[in-house]
Amino acid sequence: MITHETWLAHLFNTYFAGLGNAILALFHLTAEDPKEPWADYIVMQLLVAVIMIVLFLILRSRLSVDKPGTLQHSMELVHGFVKDQAEDQVGHDGHHHVVLFETLFVFLLLANLIGIIPGFMSPTQAVYVPAGCALIAFLYYNIVGLTKHPGKYLKQFLGPIPVMAPLMIPIEIISHLARPLSLTIRLFANMYAGEQVTLVFLSLTYLFGPAVFMGLHVFVSLLQAYIFVLLTMMYVAGAVAEEH
Repeated sequence: MITHETWLAHLFNTYFAGLGNAILALFHLTAEDPKEPWADYIVMQLLVAVIMIVLFLILRSRLSVDKPGTLQHSMELVHGFVKDQAEDQVGHDGHHHVVLFETLFVFLLLANLIGIIPGFMSPTQAVYVPAGCALIAFLYYNIVGLTKHPGKYLKQFLGPIPVMAPLMIPIEIISHLARPLSLTIRLFANMYAGEQVTLVFLSLTYLFGPAVFMGLHVFVSLLQAYIFVLLTMMYVAGAVAEEH
């Protein structure tokens, strides 16, 4: 029996269980309990995606040069920050990859922060969500490297001299495969541990404690989203560098 923590997951399982089972069937999968195919982390990341779409649609409808609103100011701040970081890490090609970096940053930030709202949970507390984002980053920087200069990108796996190729190829492959694993564990472990610590202290104090630990949760959420995207930028920078 799957235990659901959020009312939204319960709502999905009550009214959309058939849809959930149909989607799983497309991938030849079955739910542990067909009556509850929607897990919390799936429902919550769908909610985060809907929130992002709605925010961007509202932003697009209210864009103004003369009188920018609060939402526009906020998104311009995020865009400027991510763009500057991309140019610092990747170089002059950084602006070509801002869309991915900014999308990952906003998604992870909202996914981390949504757990603050009573009745919701952060989908990044489930290992599958960080793993999915890490896989996107892994595929992206490899595709970018192979697309820009396939010869030079593949040459890095051979090592500095040909005689070392038999040794360097497995080392480089393991090194690259460890990157999505590292991204996944770092984000998942920090968000899960942070949430558990917050819940423990909130159960011990009900006056000043909640505000302090909510502030801590916000800080951890922002920091983990930033670190994830920063590491992705570094991987992309290595993939598109002129020399390896």
